[in-house]
Amino acid sequence: MKKFERHLITSALPYANGPIHIGHLAGVYVPSDIYTRYLRQKGEDVISICGSDEHGVPITLKARQEGVSPQEIVDRYHALNKKSFERLGIAFDMYARTSSPVHYETASQFFRTLYDKGEFIEKTTEQYYDEEAGQFLADRYITGTCPHCGHDHAYGDQCERCGTSLSPTDLISPRSAISGSKPVLKETRHWYLPLDQHEPFLRKWILEDHKEWKSNVYGQCKSWLDQGLQPRAVSRDLDWGVPVPVEGAQGKVLYVWFDAPIGYISATRELTPEWEKYWKDPATRMVHFIGKDNIVFHCIIFPVMLRAEGSYILPDNVPANEFLNLEGDKISTSRNWAVWLHEYLEEFPGKEDVLRYVLCANAPETKDNDFTWKDFQSRNNNELVAVLGNFVHRALILTHKYFEGKVPERKELTGFDREVLKEMGLIRQRVEKSLDQFRFREALNEAMGMARLGNKYLADTEPWKVFKTDPERVQTILNISLQITAGLSILLAPFIPFTMKRLQDFLNLEKSSWDLAGSDHLLPAGHPVKTPALLFEKIEDAVIEKQVSKLVATRQANDGGKASAVPPVRETISYEDFMKMDIRTATVVEAVRVPKTKKLLKLTLDTGVDRRTVVSGIAGIFDPARLVGRKVCVLANLAPRRIKGIESKGMILMAEDTESHLYMISPPDDTPNGSEVK
Repeated sequence: MKKFERHLITSALPYANGPIHIGHLAGVYVPSDIYTRYLRQKGEDVISICGSDEHGVPITLKARQEGVSPQEIVDRYHALNKKSFERLGIAFDMYARTSSPVHYETASQFFRTLYDKGEFIEKTTEQYYDEEAGQFLADRYITGTCPHCGHDHAYGDQCERCGTSLSPTDLISPRSAISGSKPVLKETRHWYLPLDQHEPFLRKWILEDHKEWKSNVYGQCKSWLDQGLQPRAVSRDLDWGVPVPVEGAQGKVLYVWFDAPIGYISATRELTPEWEKYWKDPATRMVHFIGKDNIVFHCIIFPVMLRAEGSYILPDNVPANEFLNLEGDKISTSRNWAVWLHEYLEEFPGKEDVLRYVLCANAPETKDNDFTWKDFQSRNNNELVAVLGNFVHRALILTHKYFEGKVPERKELTGFDREVLKEMGLIRQRVEKSLDQFRFREALNEAMGMARLGNKYLADTEPWKVFKTDPERVQTILNISLQITAGLSILLAPFIPFTMKRLQDFLNLEKSSWDLAGSDHLLPAGHPVKTPALLFEKIEDAVIEKQVSKLVATRQANDGGKASAVPPVRETISYEDFMKMDIRTATVVEAVRVPKTKKLLKLTLDTGVDRRTVVSGIAGIFDPARLVGRKVCVLANLAPRRIKGIESKGMILMAEDTESHLYMISPPDDTPNGSEVK
């Protein structure tokens, strides 16, 4: 990998129209913080930039709902989210606001530069207008029926049920979100960024120069490029936002997705007078952390903006994550179906690192994942308490019991000792490799491998038994155990920083740079260590039941106070009947739409046994480009059937809820193809 002099890390600017939830954290902010902390431990020059996105229709919609000004909304949620991030240990160097004077100046200058260079197309088009409200309607002010999945509350820019990008004129039976009336089409003038003119550059830059990008990012970009890019409007008819800085543009503001990424630049300007070296020096590496719904903006639109301006560097990587669901259902702010960060921090004081750990261990890096309170409890009790906390506590307690709280001198090493010391260094290398490739789940698992190594070492050497007959041997055992403990405090610091800070305090550890994590001489003989307290506490069932009850109450409120009508269990079958089904794990190799159909996809599957074609009626729910590489379960011995002239050999397994929403059943990414589901 190319060596850079400095690093600029940006995290997607959250809308300041509501609090942060666990989906935001797992998708963007926890991985961004882990990577930033890792680079800092390595001694790199790195800054981490974020802030509130305070313009756009979601802000004005929230203000209209509450009967207050947009400024009141953004002031409230900027303060709440900034404080919540700080309490979770998300260490931004700057958490700025797009309503700041510096941002208004920066965004206006950026637009004006492109305007003066002739980079925009000026067009008059027909757009929806609410005659009752007397204003043009931005995309999110228009709702209607999705033409793809039939959802009756799709927005003018996207259907949140099936995820399809839309234009307002695509909607069936459109209506104004302001008055509820049917809008009419009326002429208006706007400025457009001609993305199509930059398509050759994007094809080379993404498809040839950045094949190392994550498959979900690369695949979505390729899909957009293969469909052919179109000019994109960079202005809107609104009264909230950065005014378009040209004559004759009264009542028009910069489109939020032109405005928002410039917020990274303005935030850096607020942070340091040397901001240009982070944005204009090719020796800087820029990395965008985002969710999958922001890929097109950060990989296509913003790079075109930067290139058109002419003096800025382009992002080197955009490690976008997929979505995190909650207890089997899509997180929804409108339905209050979420775990809100500020509430978690109040209800779980001192357990900031538990949430960070769980969200990383279960991160939706390659596919949508599910957060459940039972899994949260299990990971805390079975991993943090029973593995990490148990090892650290035993190593320190035994040191105090046998050697007065001082690191004992290492004596003669056995072959097993040497193997353990060698493995420490190898673990650090594996963690580093995973972090460099943005595989944070894998990196965390590798780092926890050092705690598992320590537990096994103590269990196999049994110092509490050996001390009676060979105290010198115990000196070596505990010396090595303490070196493992010190290494752990460095390796896990990017993931669970509060706890590792406590552990380093127990160890009186002064040097904690990354390259020392695999060292077997971090703590010299005679070095004093403190009597430890427990790093983690078990979470009892009653605590989890309380959280589950909150969600049940939310679901019942969404259902009008009634419990969901879950279908009853079907009639009993024999075990032999079930065993007739041959269900296998497989990987989607190719996914294309079946011509002249709205719902059908032709999937090519690698089952580990063969490659086969399956026709599935999920085109209205899943983007074919996002299915490639995904693990699925397939009923492999279903009798073949011809569908639209295609022989379909099997059936993809899906889950369906009471509202007919479909969810793909996906085994873990490391499940070998052809594994039997029993």
